[in-house]
Amino acid sequence: MNEISSGAVGSVPSLTLRVGQAVFSTTSLLFMSVGVEFYSYTSFCFLVTSMGLLIPWSCFLAVVDVYSFFLGCPFRLPGAIILIAAGDWLLSLLALASACATGGVVTLLLQSDGYCSPGVCGRYQLSALMAFLSWALTAASSLFNLWSLSSSWRFL
Repeated sequence: MNEISSGAVGSVPSLTLRVGQAVFSTTSLLFMSVGVEFYSYTSFCFLVTSMGLLIPWSCFLAVVDVYSFFLGCPFRLPGAIILIAAGDWLLSLLALASACATGGVVTLLLQSDGYCSPGVCGRYQLSALMAFLSWALTAASSLFNLWSLSSSWRFL
């Protein structure tokens, strides 16, 4: 009963997922916004907004993971785990939607001749790729937290 499930809040896999989410989201945000005029397209603004929401979420939960790990007690509050799983799920959907929208606009820009320089479109592509990787880690984290929630209710 004191064992913590793999990927649950307060475990090393959860911390790894959170750090990966923060790194990929920050990288996506930097590729999109530094030195490029991203505000010309709504999907690019959507990507910047969703990554801007995902970065503080991931960093805050990484701090919770570190705190719980060093305290040595697993994070077993069902109400908090529900909020974390729902937040992960919501941000996962936002990250997927923004990455898909950005990927579609980048594909359209690349197919139109001369509308987008290869360097700029390459940065847009890298930003969309990093957003997809961030989405994958956020979705995995959400599923791990749902699994942790179902296993913690068994012991109540």
